[in-house]
Amino acid sequence: MSSLAVTESTIMIALTVVKTLVLIVGSVITYFAYRAYQRTRQRPLGYLAIGFGLVTLGLVLAGISTESLNVTLEMGILLESLLVLAGFVVIAYSLYAK
Repeated sequence: MSSLAVTESTIMIALTVVKTLVLIVGSVITYFAYRAYQRTRQRPLGYLAIGFGLVTLGLVLAGISTESLNVTLEMGILLESLLVLAGFVVIAYSLYAK
């Protein structure tokens, strides 16, 4: 039984590390896209920044909501999926927009 607890604990630590890295890398990508938008004032780059921000938020918010807000795992995954989908839609639009 204790080996199962260690495994779950190890998984939770790994998940926390991965989600933290996703937050850092996603934030950096969002920041650079926003800076590019500020320099050029091209709307597609603004949409790109918003899209990456939504994807990053979605990937991180699922873990936070299930751990801190007592949201069920299924609801957390649904929230994550909706935000990632919205982010991808905005990113796709940014690549299409002129």
